[in-house]
Amino acid sequence: MMKIIKKNKKNLTSIIIRTKNEEKWIDICLQKIFMQKKILFEVIIIDNCSSDKTVDKAKRYPIKIFKIKKFYPGKAINLGVSKSKGKYIVCLSAHCIPESDLWLFNLVRDLKNKRIAAVYGKQRPLPYSSSFDKRDLYNTFGEDKRIQVKDTFFHNANSAFRKEVWEKNKFDEHTPHIEDKIWANSIINKNLKIIYEPKASVFHWHGINHNMNKERCDKIVNILEGINIQNSSRDVHNLNNLNIVAIIPIKGESISLNKKQMLENTISYANESKYIKKVFVSTDNKETKKLALNLGATAPFLRPKSLSASHIDIISTIKFTLNELEKNKIFPDLIVLMTENFPYRTKGLHDKMLKKAIDNNYDSMFVVKKEKGTIFHNDKLIVDGTVPNKLKEEKILTSRIGICTILRPEKIRLGSIFEGKIGTHILSDELSFLEVNKFNKKKLENFLI
Repeated sequence: MMKIIKKNKKNLTSIIIRTKNEEKWIDICLQKIFMQKKILFEVIIIDNCSSDKTVDKAKRYPIKIFKIKKFYPGKAINLGVSKSKGKYIVCLSAHCIPESDLWLFNLVRDLKNKRIAAVYGKQRPLPYSSSFDKRDLYNTFGEDKRIQVKDTFFHNANSAFRKEVWEKNKFDEHTPHIEDKIWANSIINKNLKIIYEPKASVFHWHGINHNMNKERCDKIVNILEGINIQNSSRDVHNLNNLNIVAIIPIKGESISLNKKQMLENTISYANESKYIKKVFVSTDNKETKKLALNLGATAPFLRPKSLSASHIDIISTIKFTLNELEKNKIFPDLIVLMTENFPYRTKGLHDKMLKKAIDNNYDSMFVVKKEKGTIFHNDKLIVDGTVPNKLKEEKILTSRIGICTILRPEKIRLGSIFEGKIGTHILSDELSFLEVNKFNKKKLENFLI
């Protein structure tokens, strides 16, 4: 016979269960809840439009059920708490099964202490949980009870908090993940404490990392970094502390566009960077070297004419330049490669790319644009430009090295800038890709200022 809990006591606990097609779990979950001892409680289900028999099975128990259509985890919790009558609030996932009949008692007993804002309990795997989930649960939820003063870890799958704390600190209703950790961060910042209670144990089949779901993991990390939780690791490679240099390779004399040397434009652009420490011009021409020095750049040597031959690629030129710099005890951490041929670069492009390169630990990073037209290779159709973009499976990206390319010195030395961890920065600004050279500059002067 099911025990009915009267809800007229001042220490009532409200258990909130969020559900979405939990037919497999809801019955055993509620069975275990209604076996709990020593605690007066009510059960509230917030259901996200289940299409299976979750709600039908739940209705066999003395509970309240509310629907939520546009689901966000924090929004569902807030809705459940707003419908509750309890002094203490418990959040339990429908697929978390209490291990003992004292689970609830152990979970909420420390909340009598006004300095304790919240408690979360132990999670144990089931026999058929994946090895990934078993490992994570075993490593995360140990046997020792602890009081967290600075640690913001908190897990809503099996947790409790005082309602009066929630009234001043509601859950974020817009984040799709880790609403519990965001909430815990705000609690800890108010000098309240969180307790981990291993005696309040549940079985949780998929664990805390959802069987290593990478897409979910990427989203969670983005949220964590957005709220700057334990994110001091960025200081390991602070852009301001790195020796970042720009190298501008140029063959012969600088091109003049509308009576202005394009090298001046490129040097000026490089000097606008907050992070580039020095601008080096790598040239084979004495007049260009003199111009570079007059414009405030550094040109410590002339490179051999052999490196200006038509069959020599730009990376060979940069490799020689890097070698000469290192002979002079100049050791760049990152190199920004730009040529003078792209005078219409997007403002601040170099700094955006440098930040992105460091944040993602890229070995090389390229400016790219999405190609929308038809593409051929040796008269063979590669991309059909008549197909609407939304229907195309492939995404063709093209890059121009001279616009702005971020390179690590070790990749230049090895001549392998397309190996390792490659990053791209997509630009929709077509002007950034407009190349000016000695063959088209006269035509462009008639159209561009």
